Amino acid sequence: MSKTHKPDPVKLICSLFSPEKEFIYKIIQQLEELCGPVDWISPELFFDRTKYYAAEMGWPLHRRFISFEKPAPPERLVTLKLETNRVEQQNLVSGKRRVNIDPGYITAERLILATGKNFSHRVYLSQGIYADLTLIFRKGSFRPLEWTYPDYADPSIIYYFNELRIKYIHSKKLRDRPDTTEQIHKSKEVRN
Repeated sequence: MSKTHKPDPVKLICSLFSPEKEFIYKIIQQLEELCGPVDWISPELFFDRTKYYAAEMGWPLHRRFISFEKPAPPERLVTLKLETNRVEQQNLVSGKRRVNIDPGYITAERLILATGKNFSHRVYLSQGIYADLTLIFRKGSFRPLEWTYPDYADPSIIYYFNELRIKYIHSKKLRDRPDTTEQIHKSKEVRN
C-alpha cells in the first residue's frame, strides 16, 4: 500500500505573448500582484511557430517567459490559470485579446502547463482546468513528448527551462536545509 505525502512546492512560470512589446511588462506587474515577485524574465522572443493567434491579436507577437520567486503548492496551478484568464479578459479591446498568458510550473521531474482544453494526454484537475504534461526531465535535460508544442520543444527554450530547473532545485535545497541560526542557538543552550 502506498502512503500519501504532501508534494514538494513547485516553481510557477508563465508564457506571455502580445503584439505590444511594452504591454507585456504591464501584465507582468499584474501577475506579480497575484504570485509575488518575478525572479526571471526571458530575453525578448518572437511567437512565430504558428499564426493561429494572428487574426485575433495581430502580428508579430512578442513573447516573454517569466518565473516567480516564491514556491507554490502544485494545486495553485488551477487558481493561477483562472486568474490569468481573468487578466486576459480584463485587457480585451473590442472583444480581442491583447495578451495570451499560459501558466505552468517546473519541478525536478517535469514541466506542466495549465489549459482549459481536454485531450488524451491531459489530466483533469478541477474547475475546468487540465494539466498538460509538456516536458519530462531525463538524461540531464528536459525532453519533449510527442504532443509537446513545437515552441516548447525548441532546444533554445528547453535551455531556459533547464536553467529554471537548476534554480528551483537550488532554492529547494535552501528551503530543506535547517536554519543555521536555530542550530547555533540550540548548541549554545546545550552548552549552558
